[in-house]
Amino acid sequence: MVIKTPPQVNTVIEILNANGKSAYVVGGACRDILMDKTAHDWDVTTSALPEETAAFFSDYKVIETGIKHGTVTVIVDSVSVEVTTYRIESGYSDNRHPDSVAFTDRIEDDLARRDFTVNAIAYSPVHGTVDPYGGIGDIKKEIIRCVGDPDTRFGEDALRILRALRFSSVLGFEIEEETKESIKRNYRLLSNISAERIFAEMCKMLCGKDVKRILTEFSEVIFFIMPELEPMKNCLQNHERHIYDVWGHTVAAVDAVRPEAHLRFAMLLHDSGKPHVRTTDENGTDHFYQHAKKSLKIAEDILLRMKCSNRFRKTVCDLIAHHDFLPDKISRKTYKKYMAALGTETVRELFYVREADVRAQNPVFLENELKANEIGLNVLSEIENKKACLSISDLQISGKDLSEAGIPASPEMGKILGMLLDEVMDEKLDNEKNALLERATELYKTRNGN
Repeated sequence: MVIKTPPQVNTVIEILNANGKSAYVVGGACRDILMDKTAHDWDVTTSALPEETAAFFSDYKVIETGIKHGTVTVIVDSVSVEVTTYRIESGYSDNRHPDSVAFTDRIEDDLARRDFTVNAIAYSPVHGTVDPYGGIGDIKKEIIRCVGDPDTRFGEDALRILRALRFSSVLGFEIEEETKESIKRNYRLLSNISAERIFAEMCKMLCGKDVKRILTEFSEVIFFIMPELEPMKNCLQNHERHIYDVWGHTVAAVDAVRPEAHLRFAMLLHDSGKPHVRTTDENGTDHFYQHAKKSLKIAEDILLRMKCSNRFRKTVCDLIAHHDFLPDKISRKTYKKYMAALGTETVRELFYVREADVRAQNPVFLENELKANEIGLNVLSEIENKKACLSISDLQISGKDLSEAGIPASPEMGKILGMLLDEVMDEKLDNEKNALLERATELYKTRNGN
């Protein structure tokens, strides 16, 4: 079997071969090419020691990425190729990193340490394909399977548990039965993994095309990472708008929104507060008053713990806080206030969130809800096209203009500017300098008893 690799990668392999060393493209690049996908990261594994690799490529830019662990990066015609010495790893006392690494001259030894069969395939233009664990067959069967004993693999690096879920979600592959059972036995080892690593894998997994299946089948793993979400499971929603319990609705909503990490996280967390505020009226109908407020607090706690960026956390929390807005019921002024407070892009994304939310509810109401979204989006577009005034800085006058008109700089001036903004946003006053100055003077005289 021939795996087509770019000339820059072939150059790296040729130079290593010319110096008497074996070398193979390995890992995700082989997997992606075999799946007719575009490979973006190129990893080469070789019998050359890292110092030898650096010497062989003295005519190229070489970055000593992790030379003590056997890795250097070679830049060939602007393409980065990570070159790593074949190695054997042993002892994983922290369930993440090997206690010792030994270099070897056998490609088979190197492949034995890898996580899944689909990532344990190597290819050389000279020697062809090396696939000791049946990775090519598993790609054809669309299966994620551990290399060797899955308990051993997950004990070596517990992050592989989330990697398995991520690959399954993104590639649409089923997880092989023994690997699946091992995940269910070993997911508590994730307590040894850093929050940043978990967050990164969660973002990729949530954006996969098979996320619905993963969240359903491996909910206990998700609840271990975010125990605040477990009360959603089996929390009934006896209401005409709902056909799922809270967790079932959440899973469907995640699947329904665009595959962007912040949107998927928003849907994962948007109803997390519902179990805490659920009430049932005399007719047996459930209500979840103020659940967005409770969900917001839960989301803030989870995202702080996951150590994501402040910007990511704020965006997700803004979407959760306002996810129950009624797009066809609110005024243009309210839209402008949303845009001023949240930013136009976040307001637009509220429509994506709301659409996903209603798609995960009783389909009887879907058509009307989508029409409501369309009405709101049209209003938003009109406001955008007119370049609406959304803040005091957008007003066509400044504090200096007011001072020159006889209104002294003071807290009173700030209040008048705020009142002008309100009237402009409410479309009762034109955002035009003379009109603003005239109205400002009226307000100043009225407020000061003149």
